[in-house]
Amino acid sequence: MSKNVKHKRAFLIWLAIYPLITILFLLLGDYLITYPAPIRSLVLTVIAVPTVVYIIMPAYERWFDKWLNNGM
Repeated sequence: MSKNVKHKRAFLIWLAIYPLITILFLLLGDYLITYPAPIRSLVLTVIAVPTVVYIIMPAYERWFDKWLNNGM
């Protein structure tokens, strides 16, 4: 994998995680605020990681295939 592809993949991962975490905070923040930070992080990551790995990144890899693999 070339260095440029790593940077592109890192950008796509960020593009998947940032909006998802923001949405989860908006939806769950009021419910989670009473729990300690490690528990809040645990809940958010239990939801976010599978969502990114199994739903968002496969879609992004299809949508951005040319950009990822053709060096555009």
